[in-house]
Amino acid sequence: MVLKLHGSPLSTCVRRVATVLKEKDVPYELVPVDFAKREHKAPAFLEKNPFGQVPYIDDDGFILFESRAIARYVTVKYAHQGAQLLPPPGDLQKLGLFERAASIELSQFDPSASGLAFENVFKKMRGQETDQEAVESLKATLSLKLDAYEKILSKSKYLAGDEITLADLFHLPYGAMLKLQGYDFLEDESRPNVVRWWKDISSRPSWQAVKDGA
Repeated sequence: MVLKLHGSPLSTCVRRVATVLKEKDVPYELVPVDFAKREHKAPAFLEKNPFGQVPYIDDDGFILFESRAIARYVTVKYAHQGAQLLPPPGDLQKLGLFERAASIELSQFDPSASGLAFENVFKKMRGQETDQEAVESLKATLSLKLDAYEKILSKSKYLAGDEITLADLFHLPYGAMLKLQGYDFLEDESRPNVVRWWKDISSRPSWQAVKDGA
């Protein structure tokens, strides 16, 4: 049975999962969820994900939601094919660096990057007003966070060392949305190592295949 990925093809989190599926050479079927019809809030959907959010996967009857958890599951299940996006389970130091990098994406990058997308993009889609004060605060915070990224990436090719991991790929959906909003945070030459890293990960065939829709 082909793995089924339930969600909107343009969803940031759906594209995060789709990127990893492409990296691991795992075929999948996208099962569209219509936000306009609020299908993600229907009782049948809430049985699969009680938070009413996308995506979730159905892997031959196994249901899993949360994009980062799905990415880890797929990477471990298909460890012997595609890109190796997790360190060997017995290498505690590499595992520690990976978990640190994954935590950095979730706690240091995502709140500001997703917050800007919410204010500048998603609010407008809902007919709501952008909070400009919040935007300026998020921009200032993200700039400081990326200064720290520059220090990390001056010492290694990727966030967890010299090999790409899920932690790097997790940045792609909201990182790409920054440029769509007119921000050059990831292309600012004052942070050459961030620029190098972003160009590297955003040019991968997996992301290029799903960046406009999973």
